Amino acid sequence: MAEKILMPKAGITVEECVITEWIKQVGDTVAVGEVLFHYETDKATFECESTVAGQILAILAVEGDEVPVLEAVCVIGEPGESYQVDEGIATGSDEPLTIHVQQAEEMRKEDTQTASPGGEDDDRIKISPRAKGRAKRAGIDISDAIGTGPTGRIIEQDIKVLEEVRFGAGEHTQAKVDPKTETIQSGEGDSLASINEYEDVKFSGMRKATAKAMMTSLTTTAQVTNQHSYDVTVLSNVRNRIKESGDMLALTNVSYNDMIVYVVSRVIQNHPDLNAHVIESNVLRRFKNVHIGIAVDTPKGLYVPVVRNANLLSLNQISLEIRRLAALCQEGKVTPDLFAGGTFTVSNLGALGVEMFTPVINPPQTAILGVCGITTRVRGDEQGYGMVCYPSMNLALTYDHCVIDGSPASRFLKELCQTLENFDLFIMKG
Repeated sequence: MAEKILMPKAGITVEECVITEWIKQVGDTVAVGEVLFHYETDKATFECESTVAGQILAILAVEGDEVPVLEAVCVIGEPGESYQVDEGIATGSDEPLTIHVQQAEEMRKEDTQTASPGGEDDDRIKISPRAKGRAKRAGIDISDAIGTGPTGRIIEQDIKVLEEVRFGAGEHTQAKVDPKTETIQSGEGDSLASINEYEDVKFSGMRKATAKAMMTSLTTTAQVTNQHSYDVTVLSNVRNRIKESGDMLALTNVSYNDMIVYVVSRVIQNHPDLNAHVIESNVLRRFKNVHIGIAVDTPKGLYVPVVRNANLLSLNQISLEIRRLAALCQEGKVTPDLFAGGTFTVSNLGALGVEMFTPVINPPQTAILGVCGITTRVRGDEQGYGMVCYPSMNLALTYDHCVIDGSPASRFLKELCQTLENFDLFIMKG
């Protein structure tokens, strides 16, 4: 009996995944455990392995499709076996139907059929459900589209190109557009005009999730940012000593960020409103332990894994955990659970030379700390007769003014800066 392969649920908060690459195709024979396709969530990329053995009879979603979790993406069974799919993906029909594998293969090999505009034959054109829905919403005639998907199938990007022409090229509304050459074609096939040179890059699942989270953050919280700076001299001296003698003491190569996270995890306990979640419009949940999200830049986008119970870890343990999480993010081996439960976030752009920036809160958290690069500043000497240079680092605290007022937020930053300036004494407390 043919069986459907469902989109896996990669984490308790994941609702849909994007298919990035099909490894197997219709007609291929697969064994249990073989990789069928790659897919991505808003946090990572995964492989979907076959749970049954047999031949792939149908593929119900193409590369680039966003598929809800636990929805069928392909059908596997015995060669020649009949099967039923819930949506007419193979033909573009919206009605349930039963398709024989040989019929499905013939459909895949057919060239794109031409239909009369707005006629009943539109359903004969090979088009993805997402593309068809977008064309309907935009009032686009799908017969004008040139399919660039598998086997000439019209995908959402092809409809997007037509939208660009219709709303940006005026008189060429009804002209066909070849996305591969980026030229507008008349009915006779002559090139009428060139579209402005550009490249459309579809948001990845991660980028879409980040964009949604940032918009939610900025539209649901009253964000204010305070900037403070401190003398990095002591912190720098301690780091240099660790680098020189770390091997002898079995210490990792501690970074400035590790030391800042260590101090934050202790100081923030004196300011519980910053180590909290807004769970309702008028309810604040304060946490006993400190779970710090660490912003990690990767080729796929921004990850924010969480160092749990940071206030209970030593400096060396925090350093090792941050490196472990960063490595998982870079390799794309993270799971959504690694990002859950953060109570405060630290975002460090210092290595990129940033001197000042405004970080955005990660809801439902109430605040986020931005760490900037080291710069040289000047101040009066102790005698008051001259000027001295010293290394300085700027810290930016963005907080939700609905929860925290400016004075409490500034007191946290002041205590944090004073503690960092006396790091050698503070760390003796353990």
